[in-house]
Amino acid sequence: MQTDLVRVYGGGTMVKIELLGTGNAFLPSGRMHSLLVIDEHIMVDIPPTALSCLRRRGISPSQIDTILVTHVHGDHVFGIPFLLLERKYISDREGLKTLTIAGSPMVRERIETLCKLAYPGSLDDMLSDINWQEIPQVEGWSFESFEVKHVPEVEPHGWIMRHEDGLVMLHSGDSGPCDELWRRVGECDLAIVEMGLPEYVESDEHHKPSSIETLATNNPDTKIIVTHTYVDDGPEIVSAKIPEHPSNVIHARDGAAFFWNGENITVL
Repeated sequence: MQTDLVRVYGGGTMVKIELLGTGNAFLPSGRMHSLLVIDEHIMVDIPPTALSCLRRRGISPSQIDTILVTHVHGDHVFGIPFLLLERKYISDREGLKTLTIAGSPMVRERIETLCKLAYPGSLDDMLSDINWQEIPQVEGWSFESFEVKHVPEVEPHGWIMRHEDGLVMLHSGDSGPCDELWRRVGECDLAIVEMGLPEYVESDEHHKPSSIETLATNNPDTKIIVTHTYVDDGPEIVSAKIPEHPSNVIHARDGAAFFWNGENITVL
């Protein structure tokens, strides 16, 4: 049974992982664009609905200090002008909070172009203050990006995130099944994997229910969280039926939360 909130409990250090949005580019009914937030300060991607997701959760945009970008498709980066504008005029008017944006060399170029198109001249100071990195430095964490199978023109990458207390997690970004991604899933405690298309769409650039089933079956010790889904969570547009997944798969809803305690993952 699908639950609104999934928790991972234990003693000691706790890492909080939240999926504030879980929808694909087409905004399935009841879902925001896919958005992952870790410990209320690290984000994966900046979708158009990012500000709405943060506000709904009660996280100030100025709390975000690191953004990992998977690729530069619109549903993954078009929220950046609004995020920067909000920080400039509302939540960080004094300009005290440093923002790091990490990704491939294309990320800076596309984000700067996007911001200049959206608000010409208004965000130049914000863009110059961003700490642009390919791999960010964050206390307690180490990161690694790797190539995945998606539209090559947007330089698609997944991210491996390792916490000092032992958690190894992965975010696939947008990707179809590929050897590099699937190999790395097997190394993780938690893998957040997109499932952007139903079976009937002819494309190998996104996961489908059958590929999620194969991935999960081949990696029974990895908890797989499905995001960037086409499945509606409200009035049906494409399909409101969640596929029958293996037991180690959770088809996430907006607002799903996970906690790592330094030892194990328990799902309620």
